[in-house]
Amino acid sequence: MCNLYSIRSTQAELRRLFDIDAQRDRLGNWPGKDAVFPDGEAPVVRQGEDGEREMLLMRWGLPGPIFDGRPPQPVTNIRNVASSHWRAWLKPQYRCLVPVTSFCEPHTDTKRWHWFGRGGELRQPFAFAGVWRPWTGARGTKSNPILGDHLLYSFLTTAPNGIVGPIHQKAMPVILTEKHWEEWLTAPADQVPAIQERQIPLELISLIPGNHEKQDPPTEVEALPPMQGVLL
Repeated sequence: MCNLYSIRSTQAELRRLFDIDAQRDRLGNWPGKDAVFPDGEAPVVRQGEDGEREMLLMRWGLPGPIFDGRPPQPVTNIRNVASSHWRAWLKPQYRCLVPVTSFCEPHTDTKRWHWFGRGGELRQPFAFAGVWRPWTGARGTKSNPILGDHLLYSFLTTAPNGIVGPIHQKAMPVILTEKHWEEWLTAPADQVPAIQERQIPLELISLIPGNHEKQDPPTEVEALPPMQGVLL
């Protein structure tokens, strides 16, 4: 499962790529992130009530099912879309695109971390198939809880393809190519399983070399060369 990714694109580049009007860019002064970890905030693209796309920050991790009366734990990756717990949030109005420039997975056996990017270009953005929901409660750490209303997101996972599978055999994020973005935001809920199982072409994702030595999750700034500009 993916619990670490990066989004290094500027706001202007994200607006251009995801067709976001400047008035609907609600990120504020957002600098990009070399590492997005669970419970962190990152950009999400959703379709507004008027059908126009908007971009805003949300916190990573939807509340999971309640077990034995314990508070729900954040779930970063959703695999079982047949579960009744997720059914309400798979409707089109709660689907979103999660912009990404690379994602990280640990090797199944060695636990060493590997970064993957699109088409060999380390900073060419793409999107995960995400879902979002409003939620009220406490997020953050026990020592510094953030109480109040939150917008939360997670993204779907699927069987690993021939690029990710040799490294991480359990799952990989559902990656959407640009031609499928509108479909993900608008398709009926009964089409979600088919979209989830659609494999991205192998040539569009590649292993980023030279970052396989650390057993602790590395930030992308440790794993990749300095950003000199974003390739679109």
